[in-house]
Parts: sequence; structure tokens; C-alpha cells
Amino acid sequence: MNIKITGIGSYIPNTIAKNEAFGSHEFYNSDGTPFGQENETIIEKFKAITGISERRYIPKEHSTSDIATFAAEKAIINAGIDKEELDYIIVAHNYGDIKHDSAQSDTVPSIATRVKHNLKINKPTCVGYDMLFGCPGWIESMIQANAFIKSGIAKKCLVIGAEALSRVIDPHDRDSMIYSDGAGAAIVEATDEEGGILSHFSATYAFEEAHFIFFGESNNLEKKDNRRYIKMYGRKIYEFALNHVPDAMKTCLEQSGQEIDDVKMIFIHQANEKMDEAIINRFYKLFDKPTPNNIMPMSINKLGNSSVATVPTLYDMVLNGKIEGYSVKKGDVVIFASVGAGMNINSIVYKM
Repeated sequence: MNIKITGIGSYIPNTIAKNEAFGSHEFYNSDGTPFGQENETIIEKFKAITGISERRYIPKEHSTSDIATFAAEKAIINAGIDKEELDYIIVAHNYGDIKHDSAQSDTVPSIATRVKHNLKINKPTCVGYDMLFGCPGWIESMIQANAFIKSGIAKKCLVIGAEALSRVIDPHDRDSMIYSDGAGAAIVEATDEEGGILSHFSATYAFEEAHFIFFGESNNLEKKDNRRYIKMYGRKIYEFALNHVPDAMKTCLEQSGQEIDDVKMIFIHQANEKMDEAIINRFYKLFDKPTPNNIMPMSINKLGNSSVATVPTLYDMVLNGKIEGYSVKKGDVVIFASVGAGMNINSIVYKM
């Protein structure tokens, strides 16, 4: 028995927010002082570091559970299964359902329950729950689905990563330009086909790193709306990722029994273009190998960082030929990897 992704689907919003849209923002440092640079300079430096030129936002009438449902519907159709066959619905997110212009997140009922309701699944033993694991949440949900199926308590799982970060960004924080919205979903099931999930690795670093990403007040200290916004210590995260993610990927690959030269593609969390490139370069250095060309497809330049949604949407795009120069076929070995709030890291080695 092998455990494979048999269906994939994603929802990428139509609303495009280009970098120029931030030209009129008033940016402040975390201590409330003016940022001290012209917005044009801020945006140019931001683009050079992150690679982001535009990002996607969901329309006002939708929330996280809606876009999670849209991606799920596509994955179910792609897999060719009856939705009533599903045993688990696992939804990775971090901020719940937040309606447009709302100051409060809504997590009761869970996003997974809302998705099951939206899909009109009647089966009571289709269990839905949410995964809060930072940006690596979708990969961690895949690891749990794998465990459920291996143990025999499930046959088919729906694994979703969905986030509407546009609802939790501080317009006065330069980091707000990183974040975006989106959803990706996969059907995971046992098959007799060769391949599937070969190995996985996860870790949580919380002794000193727990609050590298957190919820905090606006950088504009004159705002008194009591809202909390996504915040991060970017330099600390960058250094953490470079020091830990390559080793996690190496451990996972060694556990899989595959060789470094067997790896066809790496689907890494779309956090920051320069950071992702540095992670992959350091990963190959661990094997005394040069980084191959076309090993790491990127979507961040056009889609931004949609947290848990970046890996499944990227995978969907490559499978459907939407990223030029990148393709995978049956039998190829790929790696999924991510890093995020926790601080959490994880990786999966997967054979198509």
C-alpha cells in the first residue's frame, strides 16, 4: 500500500494588488517612528529582496472557508471520487474566518466543519478539524493524513491549506506587502501504484524562537482600534530558516532512501525569493553538489506569500503547466518543504 495525492485543486483570487498600490501608504517602524525612506525606495528594496511584484486578495464577499471550499471542490473532481468517501477533512490555516472590515476572527465552528457543510457531505464519520502550525500547516496536515491512512483508520483524506492574510495585515507595516490570499487542496488516499509519501520530517523550535512571528498592534501607534495584526522579526526568521530547513530536508531525504541526484523538483514554501534560493543552495551544499537549474519553481513574484496555501497551489500550477519551464511526471521524486510560525519546519519526500 502506498499513499499518494490522487487529486489536486487550488483557488487563486482574481484581484491583483501590484506593488504600486502601496505607494500612498504611511509606513512606520515597530516603535512608531516614521520609516524614514520614500515609499518608492521602500518598494524597490522590497521587490529586490522578496521577488514580489504583485499579490492576490480575495473579494469582500468571501472568507477563508469559502476559498478552502473552492479548492476542495476542484480536488474532489480531479481525483474522481465521491465526496461521501472522505474520512477526514483537515484544513490548515492560522487566522480563521475574518469577514471584510471585521476586527474579529471567527473560528467556531472550525474551518473544516464549515468546508464539510459547504460541500454538503452527509457522512458523520467524515471527521473535520483544523491545523494550526504556521506556514508549514498544509505539509503537516499531509503528514497526519498519511498516518491516518497507514494506521487503517482512514482511506481517503481531504487536505486543505487556505488563508486570507489580507484581512490581518497592518497597512503601516512594510511587511504587509509580503502577504496574500489563496487556497490549495489535495485528496490523499491509499493506492496500489508505486510511489507516494516516502518519508517525512517535522520539528518545532520554541525555546527562543516561539515568538518570531506573532500577533501585535499596528506600527501606527496613534491607531486605537484594538485590532491585532500579523507581525514578524524578518531577519531572525531568515537566519533561522537558513540554519534549520536545509538540515531538515537532508534528514528527510536520507530517510527516504533516495539520492540527492534523484530529486527532480523542490516545492518550497513561497516566503521570500532570496531566502528560498539561499535555503536550496545550502541544501545542495550539504551534499557537496551545485544547485541544479530548474529545481525550484517559484510563484511568489505574482502570488505573494499566502502561508499554508503556497505549497499546494504551487504544486497544482506545475502539474497543470502554469509555470513555464517546470513539469513533473510519474516516477519523479520531489520534495515539499516549509518553515513558519512556531517556529516550525517540515519536509516530505514524495514519489510521483
